[in-house]
Amino acid sequence: MHFHQHGYVSADPRIEAAAGYGIDRPEDLPDEVDVLIVGSGPAGMVAAAQLSQYPEVNTRMIEKRDSRLVIGQADGIQARSVETFQAFGFAEEIMREGYHIIDMAFWNPDPQNPEHIIRTGRPKDDETGISEFPHLIVNQARVLDYFAQFAKQSPGRIVPDYGIEFVDLKVDDDSASKHPVTVTVRYIAGERAGEERTIRAGYVVGCDGARSGVRKSIGRTMIGDQANHAWGVMDVLANSDFPDIRTKCAISSKHGNILHIPREGGHLFRMYVDLGEVPEDDARKVRQTSVDEIIDRANAIISPYSIDVKDVAWHSVYEVGHRLTDAFDDTDETAVGSPSPRVFITGDACHTHSAKAGQGMNVSVQDGFNISWKLGQVISGRSSQELLRTYSDERQVTAKNLIDFDKEWSTLMATPQEDLPDETYLQDFYVKTAEFPAGFMTEYTESMITASTEHQELATGFPVGKRFKSAQVQRSCDSNFIHLGHRARADGRWRVYVFADAPAPTDATSSKVTELADWLNADPASPLVKYRRAGEDLDSLLELSVIYQQGHTEFSFPDVPTVFRPHVGEFDLEYVEKIYATLEGEDIFEERGISRDGAVVVVRPDQYVSGIFPLDAHDEIGNFFDGVFVSEQ
Repeated sequence: MHFHQHGYVSADPRIEAAAGYGIDRPEDLPDEVDVLIVGSGPAGMVAAAQLSQYPEVNTRMIEKRDSRLVIGQADGIQARSVETFQAFGFAEEIMREGYHIIDMAFWNPDPQNPEHIIRTGRPKDDETGISEFPHLIVNQARVLDYFAQFAKQSPGRIVPDYGIEFVDLKVDDDSASKHPVTVTVRYIAGERAGEERTIRAGYVVGCDGARSGVRKSIGRTMIGDQANHAWGVMDVLANSDFPDIRTKCAISSKHGNILHIPREGGHLFRMYVDLGEVPEDDARKVRQTSVDEIIDRANAIISPYSIDVKDVAWHSVYEVGHRLTDAFDDTDETAVGSPSPRVFITGDACHTHSAKAGQGMNVSVQDGFNISWKLGQVISGRSSQELLRTYSDERQVTAKNLIDFDKEWSTLMATPQEDLPDETYLQDFYVKTAEFPAGFMTEYTESMITASTEHQELATGFPVGKRFKSAQVQRSCDSNFIHLGHRARADGRWRVYVFADAPAPTDATSSKVTELADWLNADPASPLVKYRRAGEDLDSLLELSVIYQQGHTEFSFPDVPTVFRPHVGEFDLEYVEKIYATLEGEDIFEERGISRDGAVVVVRPDQYVSGIFPLDAHDEIGNFFDGVFVSEQ
């Protein structure tokens, strides 16, 4: 962690000093806010956590529940989400709590006795090393707790305003006000229960679920289908002779199918139990299926084994639905200069799918992360409102791809084994498509924040538009082994990774890194010069890191250009922990296909690669950031 730059800290360094609207934050919802977040689910909590790093933005979050979530429906945490948790500072804690998925077992009817099941495969969950982080199972409520803690400990001091529900909103397109959205809310708990009031907001982020009132208020509708197939889901404490009761399983039998997921804590597990086809005239009668019926069906499916349920923590019945809105904001205007979006929808408010691919919470987290840093950057005057159009453009495509994948996966899960092309078809599909459900197939296309792939050959392991895949390096100043991507905090800053050309810092030979450093430090066209505000640290907007091709004993930090060791904080202290060397036997240049001529890798605040540039492409780098940032007015 980086602290002490403003003076000695003896208390928890994760608790940052309050600033801006975080100082003496009023308990009651104010009449005017910059951002109103509706709903404290995964997308809402991530948005609040990120925006709490922008204390100059007045952000509030309303939630109709009267307190924190107790029982969360989602539990699957994909590796991409754990990468995100690392940026918010709680990956290690949640990995200690969670159940780690290492294998997935596949069970099918025994050819010798089709009434019974046998294990037919047990592949690794991550066969190819997609991420250094694990696939976890953790209660959604705990995920929200950690994001809430980050939000409360950040300078903005954001906490949910519980017991307040969204009623309606209206956007005044003709208003010159910074807060043109009129929002009606209602208190539903406490002394003010039943009271309605209106507040003015600059922007509204709807994180209010599949029955979203925010979505309805902007005229967006869900489009899609609902498969006539029902599943019962239950979280239970039980004893069992099923040998894979503590292993994730896909079970197919003559009596139906089960997706079995062990939960955290050593005892709890979840079963998604196939309840079969639902007649068109069912009128939702299947929703009345009791938990005892679900348990009986589960025992029939896993015969000759059984479960003896001692306690049911939660259960539900649902029919698979795949729906998507045509846009994730309130405007269809795309021309530059036309009214920019003021209202955004996230998560289940704009895309729904089955739970069996484990994507709901994970995709919602990325929705919230995507829109929140953009709002922070726009409202704080760093970028134009055009940046906000990229939210719907990026996330709607991602959701569409998710739904297409989930349709195929959920259909396969409901298909009897004898109707599949062969007995390992489901297992092979799971292994072959592992990168998608893990969250790593998102690839944003060219836009104002994503450059072209013209220079992709300089760093083939960092595809432009995809998440920055971390690799290990060695820190020059203290020899520590560091995962490069793990050092990036969710603090709203952009990252610029400079991978050096061949000359060492001690080499008298001319180096393109030295020339780049001089340009970054002093040229009026450099984003560090052009967009840094008076009184700000050199790295307040862009955090620079440099990675040399030499080992850490071959140079020292005083040999490195000063732009990579900025002076920060009240005491103008030199910070030297962003200077790295390669590791013997694990050379990041080899691991990530980086040219020995060097490269500049630009990464945006939500960990996606925005561009790859040659070391000497100063004008091109400057032009890219000119499209992202605006000068202080």
